[in-house]
Amino acid sequence: MKLADLDIIVTAPPAPGWGGRYWILVKLTTDTGITGWGECYASTVGPDAMRTVIIDVFARHMADENPENIDLMFRRVYSAGFTQRPDLTVMGAWSGLEIACWDILGKARDRPVHALIGGRTNDRIRAYTYLYPQPHHPMPAFWADADMAAESALALVDRGYTAVKFDPAGPYTIRGGHMPSLHDIATSVAFCRTIRDAVGTRADLLFGTHGQFSTAGAIRMGQAIAPFDPLWYEEPIPPDNTHEMSKVAAGVKIPIATGERLTTRAEFAPVLRAGAASILQPALGRCGGIWEARKIAVLAEAYNVQIAPHLYAGPIEWAANIQLAAAIPNILMAETIETPFHFALIKHSLRVEDGYIPVPTASGLGIEVDETLARAHPYTGTDLHLEMQEASISYRAPNVFAGGAPTSD
Repeated sequence: MKLADLDIIVTAPPAPGWGGRYWILVKLTTDTGITGWGECYASTVGPDAMRTVIIDVFARHMADENPENIDLMFRRVYSAGFTQRPDLTVMGAWSGLEIACWDILGKARDRPVHALIGGRTNDRIRAYTYLYPQPHHPMPAFWADADMAAESALALVDRGYTAVKFDPAGPYTIRGGHMPSLHDIATSVAFCRTIRDAVGTRADLLFGTHGQFSTAGAIRMGQAIAPFDPLWYEEPIPPDNTHEMSKVAAGVKIPIATGERLTTRAEFAPVLRAGAASILQPALGRCGGIWEARKIAVLAEAYNVQIAPHLYAGPIEWAANIQLAAAIPNILMAETIETPFHFALIKHSLRVEDGYIPVPTASGLGIEVDETLARAHPYTGTDLHLEMQEASISYRAPNVFAGGAPTSD
């Protein structure tokens, strides 16, 4: 069996667009006619440029190769151009292609992917989700309103969720770490207090940031929200500065989580060595794929660190996350995005039941992709999957931040 053909579909989820402006889906076909699906997480270039990278990675390192040879292909990609170091764009391309290889291998053997990477350790995976507005919530006011956030949180907890994530700490900018404004600190405290009052001990609070603070600013913010006992403080400073993140971990009584912007074990290992995080959040469409994420999980287990796969993408990456989560003992929970389009794109082959995701038993990734639906929603914009703010934050007026909501071109 050899890899014979590649197809790429860039799908734009309809409004409100939770999960990003577009999802880059890849479809591999073998010379025996077996197809596998993967998803490449957002990169630093637009989808047209990313399409070219994916085609190059496949043609140069994977075409006519046996899809079983995951490590061999990884070493080719990782070493290409005399590098042997993480490249965010190239590894994003490889990650989606690698996921598709595992989908093929599972289908060829009529086994789910988790059975091929160590077997099933968990029958169901604890889910968490971001706080999104309910239909009656006005936008963009929702993103700065603690009462509306608490209402959304309570609705999710009533449906069975035991953890909810929110990020009211102000915008992330191209300018690196900054000191949070007093308004942003007050808003964050109000969110934590109001949501904790609403859900009590029925759910964990997950405090999200996006690497926007200086070390001192992260400690200041962390100390302010600590009384409300968040389960984690997510990526409080730029993610590659592990030495400074370890200072935050030592200065704040909240577990630090990080990893959505890191790729391969080469970037995760220093986090573990520095004691910079208690929870790792690999995005499987970026970190190197399923097998690399499995290796990251093994490294984390040696440091008594748990895994919570990140998701701000489409349902194929979600499916890969669940296959990984089923096979590892140190899974904490998995991020979930519930929209009609997410579920329709995989023909409702994954679901959330009372706050948990049942591990699928079907072969491969355990999903069926609606290719017609994916092609019916092409991305025609020019923005990246996510954008950072160029202007610096204000220390006089409130900072308006629209959460994970993409805006139109």
